[in-house]
Amino acid sequence: MRIIIVGGGIGGLALAAGLRRHQFEVSVFDRDHDIAETAGYHITLDGRAQAALRELVAPEIFERLLGSASALRLRPADALWDRHGRLLGYGPNLSDSPSVDIDRITLRTILADAAAADLRLGRAVTDIGRTADGKPTAAFADGSVQECDLLVGADGTHSVVARHLAGGPTNEPAGIVGFSGRTAAEDLGVSERQRLGPRSGMAIGPRGAALYIGYLDPVGNAVLDAPARREAITTGPTYIWGAMFPESAAIESMRGTRGAALRSALLTGFRRRGWSERSLEVLTRADPDSIAAFRFNAASTRSQDLAPWPAGPVTALGDAVHATPPTAGMGAGAAIRDAASLVTHLLEVAAGTTALTVAVSGFEADMRVRGSEILTQAMKTVRWIRATDTPLGAALTATTTPLLAATNRLRRRS
Repeated sequence: MRIIIVGGGIGGLALAAGLRRHQFEVSVFDRDHDIAETAGYHITLDGRAQAALRELVAPEIFERLLGSASALRLRPADALWDRHGRLLGYGPNLSDSPSVDIDRITLRTILADAAAADLRLGRAVTDIGRTADGKPTAAFADGSVQECDLLVGADGTHSVVARHLAGGPTNEPAGIVGFSGRTAAEDLGVSERQRLGPRSGMAIGPRGAALYIGYLDPVGNAVLDAPARREAITTGPTYIWGAMFPESAAIESMRGTRGAALRSALLTGFRRRGWSERSLEVLTRADPDSIAAFRFNAASTRSQDLAPWPAGPVTALGDAVHATPPTAGMGAGAAIRDAASLVTHLLEVAAGTTALTVAVSGFEADMRVRGSEILTQAMKTVRWIRATDTPLGAALTATTTPLLAATNRLRRRS
């Protein structure tokens, strides 16, 4: 069985690695020329995503991943702040969490090594078709065409493959634009390092502005005490943050800005919404070259709306099907689980116990449930942020957060 994967992101590479491990004939094509051409947050992999990766990659590859990851169980509980940096409360205890955090670039690099020669960079797929006998074909930007027995779209939110299958977009803007960046903990002042601590946190203010501050330390909070296995691009305590604003003409114009100018525009956006300088220090001290903008897109939360096409020799996974805002930290993990599910179903085809269409149908049914689950969680936070951009929501946020902060101070004193 010849398989083509369109897209070399996390889901596509995980699928390629799993298929290669089981001796399938597979090629994964990606438009990027360098596997490190990616940005965004660090990635959280829960226990289910890690179990899926164990099925997909060889033990030595999985150990490299753990050797470059940060353990959530070694972190204090996440914090919730207001726009003035006042503590509102804490999230659940993480001491029993099996989840790990890893840089997106690090994970993508390790998975690319697992895919090895099956990965073809600098090859953009522009269209999908069929041969006279019904086999899928992929047309490339250079004019070449390749055919296969199964074609899988792992090409993200703006998937060529999923759009071909669905006859249109499979997701829509969620109403929020995000901006991500990195700030070394050592670049912050002493008081701000003490306030933020070795934990992740979230701050939400009126008029739809929010700031997520993720804490990543693959050295101090290493999953494995194996320095020789450490490949993380993050080499010390780092805050990898995400700023969020409701879509508007002014915010949209910022997406074309880069570097120090973009950092300055972000700070202005928060200041106009009444955020204190204290709560913005992590942005002020950020590496300007690390800052990138991206729109939140989301598929339907209804499982029956996902993968709305008849099962056949062309399918898709990950954000191509269930595009998920990063507000639940589960999108990449779900794509990995999609990949493991598809490999499991294809092994039945290889064993001769089921037909390809039946296997794809079973995979897509599993994926619809999984996609609906993670989208429902992610959209709760998106709706919360958007609710603060209404007159009532802005007023409630402005009046209730000081009360919550005061209540939290009294609770801590008692």
